Amino acid sequence: MARKRYDDKDECESHDRWLISYADFITLLFAFFVVMYAISVVNVGKYRVLSDALGDAFGGRPAVPQASSNIEQLPLTNLITRKRMEAARRERERLNTLARDLNASLAPLVKNGQVRVTQSVRGVTVEINAKVLFEEGQAVLGSEARATLGTVAGLLKNDAHAIQVEGHTDNVPIANPAFASNWELSAVRASSVVRLFIEGGVAEARLTAVGHGANLPVAPNTDDAGRARNRRVAVTILASLPETVK
Repeated sequence: MARKRYDDKDECESHDRWLISYADFITLLFAFFVVMYAISVVNVGKYRVLSDALGDAFGGRPAVPQASSNIEQLPLTNLITRKRMEAARRERERLNTLARDLNASLAPLVKNGQVRVTQSVRGVTVEINAKVLFEEGQAVLGSEARATLGTVAGLLKNDAHAIQVEGHTDNVPIANPAFASNWELSAVRASSVVRLFIEGGVAEARLTAVGHGANLPVAPNTDDAGRARNRRVAVTILASLPETVK
């Protein structure tokens, strides 16, 4: 069977071949801007994965498996952990120093057992026997009490920690027309200490007053010694949590 021959004139010449090159150029340009955008908004590990994937798509080297980005994130994770640990260490040192200063300033009262300075994960607590601060059944601070609390305020006014003042009583019902119950007595006592701290220069926003009544005893309410131990005001300098490192 004879072949059909085409003359050069019969051959249909295409005038749109330039579109192929133009499309390739636009595709590569799009890929370039995607990579540039990725560099500006993601971390190095994610950029590496994106870059490798694009390279694989356009005939370059094979994409690196996603698991490799996790390896690259390990140094960053370790850095954040180290920063948080360092922040926690500095916070412990600040609270240790504060506890030492409070112990030294209140040494006579600490020695005779009327004041206790303790530390916990919650912070530093100064527990003051109510007898040091108030007359029985009253919530007005005497001159000696004001001097004692003024010393505490002097140590706390330049600090930045939040402070919670808690009033506590024993379980004996109050027989006093000024207060309907131990709830009111404990709350007003805590508020009296807060007011003195504010007068002593402690920022009001750092302070909270709480009345617990007889609900959180530290000793049995079965004898005079136990009840006297439970009548107290606790001033807690609250530990700060390390800030999230971004």
